Parts: sequence; structure tokens; C-alpha cells
Amino acid sequence: MSSLSSSSAPMPGESLGNYVQRLRHELGLTQKEVAAKAGIHPQSFGKLERDQTGQFNRKTTRGLAYALGISEEYLDAVSKGLEVPEVQGLQFCPQCWVPGTSPHALWMHRQARYCLFCGTSLRNRCISCDEPIGSLKHRFCPYCGTAYNALAASARPSE
Repeated sequence: MSSLSSSSAPMPGESLGNYVQRLRHELGLTQKEVAAKAGIHPQSFGKLERDQTGQFNRKTTRGLAYALGISEEYLDAVSKGLEVPEVQGLQFCPQCWVPGTSPHALWMHRQARYCLFCGTSLRNRCISCDEPIGSLKHRFCPYCGTAYNALAASARPSE
């Protein structure tokens, strides 16, 4: 599976269905694959892509954000027809982030520099090779293999 391009933000005037469909195509996934990753019914996902679903709950938002590798704020803004909040890029707290989950919305704010929960500096690049973090679907940097946080490092299989 490929990763999303750097422009995973919604385009001006793009509907929720078109946005989700565009991201799914960029990832090379089927509707069933995204629905399974998001934890929603495939028919519900199909309705979402056809713009036949107006609102969805927080669990669905979280699941879709995880499955598509985007911020929950993007989905919220597009579904409500609001301007997309400025995000400086994907960043997370290396202490609070749980591997495999979406980053907390507060970490994605353009002015956020520190975690509001523990005070740790937010990270947007690999600590080892300094490559930008493009996705938090995985626990380790795809370029050098360094764990993104201490929790991921302890879960690494021994060699």
C-alpha cells in the first residue's frame, strides 16, 4: 500500500464523498478495505462516497481518519462545510501517542508545539534520520526503522 501525497488536505469546495474517494484512490484501496480498516459497514462507506450520508459519529470519524491516514479535523471540516484548519503537518506527542491510532486533534493545531497533556515537545520528524513523518499507521520510521515513541520501541520484536 502506498502512502498519501503531501496534499491530503481537502480541496476548496470538495464534498466529503469526493474527498474520501480521492484519498482512497491515492492509497490504492477498495471501498471494502477502507470500510474494514475504519470499522464501518461497506454499504455505509459506499453511501458516504456517494454523498448520501450527511453526518456520522465520533467513532466513525476516528476510524476513517485512521484508515485514510488523515487528521480528524479534516473530516470534521469537510463534513460541516467549514474552512479546513491550518495544519503544519503530521505531529504527535512521543509520550502520549498510542501506536496505530490517529494523532490527537490538539497536537495537529498549527500553533501547537507541546503536548497539552504531558508537556512533551511534539514531534513531526523522525528523531534519527530527520525525515518528515508521513503516517502514524505504523510504529517505526519507514526510512531508518527507528521507533516513533518509547511504547513502540518496547513492542519491537527482538532479533
